[in-house]
Amino acid sequence: MGYREDLLGTRAEVHPGLWAVIPPNGLVNNVIPYIKGCKVSIVASPKMGASFVQYIVEASSEGKTTDLFGRMEYEESFIYIISGNVRVMIDGTEYEMTDGGYGFAPAGVGIGFETKGQSAKILLYKQRYIPLEGYESYVVTGNVNDIDYVIYDEMENVFIKDLLPAELGFDMNMHILSFDPGASHSIVETHVQEHGMYILQGEGMYLLDQKWMGIKKDDFVWFGPYCPQCSYGVGREPFTYIYSKDCNRDVEI
Repeated sequence: MGYREDLLGTRAEVHPGLWAVIPPNGLVNNVIPYIKGCKVSIVASPKMGASFVQYIVEASSEGKTTDLFGRMEYEESFIYIISGNVRVMIDGTEYEMTDGGYGFAPAGVGIGFETKGQSAKILLYKQRYIPLEGYESYVVTGNVNDIDYVIYDEMENVFIKDLLPAELGFDMNMHILSFDPGASHSIVETHVQEHGMYILQGEGMYLLDQKWMGIKKDDFVWFGPYCPQCSYGVGREPFTYIYSKDCNRDVEI
C-alpha cells in the first residue's frame, strides 16, 4: 500500500448486528487457501452479524480457484462478474461469463472460476441453505444485461431485476434495484430480511437505522433484520445496486 498520502480518515461505519457501510479504499486482502492470484476482501460475515458471507474479489490475469467455493454440503453459493472475462465452473459445466454474468449453485455443489488472461472483479456469496420438504433449488446462470427491468413497487422511476427464480426451493434471491436521479423508496422499510448490497453505479443517500449515509459506486452496504432503511438516488445517473435477500422460509423458534 505504501505511505499514506493524507491524514487518515474513512467513510466506513460498522455497527455490529445493525448495519455497515464499507467503501473500497479501506479493503484489505484475506488469504483464502483455495483462491489464488486474487485480492479477496471479506465484507460481510457472521462476525459482523450477517447470516451470510460475502466477498469482493479483485482477480489478476492468473486468478483462479483450486477447490470449489461453497463446497460444503450445507452451503449454497453465488457468483457475479462485475467486470472482466471469467470461466465459471458449476456442477461439471463451464460457463464463459463477462460483465453482468452470474451463477447460483445449490447446497454442496460449489463454484469454481478462472480468469482468462486478464484481470476481473467478482462478487462471491455463500450462506447456509434451509431445506424445505418437497422442494429443491437448482443451478441457475445468466447475464443481467439479458434481463429486462420491471417497475418496482408501482413507481415508474424505480426498477428491479430478479436474478433467481421466485420458487419455494430457493431460500434466497439476488436482485438489481435501480433508482432514477431523485427517485426513492416509497416508505422507510423495516423488515425481517437482511441485505448485502454492492453499488454498481451512481450515488445515493441511504437511511440506515436513524442515520443518513452518502453511498456511491463500489461501496458495500449491509443491514440486519429490522433495521429501518430506505434510499434515494442523487446525481445525474441512476443509483443501482445488486443485493441479496433471504426469502421463502418461516422463522424458527
